[in-house]
Amino acid sequence: MPPRALSRRSARRALVAAPVAAVLGLPALAHDYKVGMLAGASPWARATPPGGTVGAGHLSIESRGARAERLVGATSPVAGHVELHAMTVENGAMRMRPLDDGLEVAPGGHVEIKPRGYHLMFVDRKQPLREGEHVPLTLEIRKAGKVDVEPVVERVEASAPTGRGCSRNICRRSAGRRRC
Repeated sequence: MPPRALSRRSARRALVAAPVAAVLGLPALAHDYKVGMLAGASPWARATPPGGTVGAGHLSIESRGARAERLVGATSPVAGHVELHAMTVENGAMRMRPLDDGLEVAPGGHVEIKPRGYHLMFVDRKQPLREGEHVPLTLEIRKAGKVDVEPVVERVEASAPTGRGCSRNICRRSAGRRRC
């Protein structure tokens, strides 16, 4: 049986829907990354208040492999160094401690690096983190190697990414820094 021909109306709908779907699908892909058998999404950072010397970065990491992996470090040109920290509450007080051995991602597991938990600390910042900009960040994975990501900077008081990223599909460079 030969394939059925599309009506003109259906053909027009398809021609309009395809570019719209492509544009709407880009933001979801804009913040995804993969290295080895690890995949991640939605890297973001908080804007820094005036006078602050540190900043915080967040993301999610998922293992799609059969062996454990470990996030062992990170670097960024916007900071003197980047540390991986854990935040806990002990006796009603919040405590932050560096994870010197990194953070394990179990086989098939998922780790959220988010506020009030694990986070990346941009120490000795060289410049402020401004809302809407992107921060160059290189994650160091013990076995899989390095992967470059660009967290979008959210409001100072943000507790989760807004999903804005580059959702307007308008990214521009300003003084060498990407801004949406």
